[in-house]
Amino acid sequence: MKRADKIENKRIFKSTTTALSEVRQFVEDNALSFGFGEKEVSEITLAVDEACTNVIKHAYQSDPNFEFEVRITAGGIEFQVVVRDWGAGFKPEEVPVPNIKGKIGRHKAGGLGIFLMRKLMDSVEFQGRETMNEVRLIRYLKNEPKP
Repeated sequence: MKRADKIENKRIFKSTTTALSEVRQFVEDNALSFGFGEKEVSEITLAVDEACTNVIKHAYQSDPNFEFEVRITAGGIEFQVVVRDWGAGFKPEEVPVPNIKGKIGRHKAGGLGIFLMRKLMDSVEFQGRETMNEVRLIRYLKNEPKP
């Protein structure tokens, strides 16, 4: 497959966990066309899935009557995904660093979303505004140096 030089795509999704498969497919298709390999595509897709799950569960309290936006822009070596919602905001600096060993030992699910996003992506930025929240996830193609 030929690598896309530039990508600009946006989609609106319903605030339901069933929409997550559509989000994953949207991200996967765009990441593959930009030139990422299967491993990188899986990591990017998982990070975006975590961001969207947080929107559904926390910003919208699992209320299916809301929507969120996933916008993908890519060019050069930068692949950027912005997840935008209009729900309740939060302060990422107040989210504690998870105790991974404790979660595994107790088989406790949840609480790893932000941790995973930061581990899987090159950059994760949170921005809360008065009426909107954004999570910006960036991944660089590794076969070229970062800017």
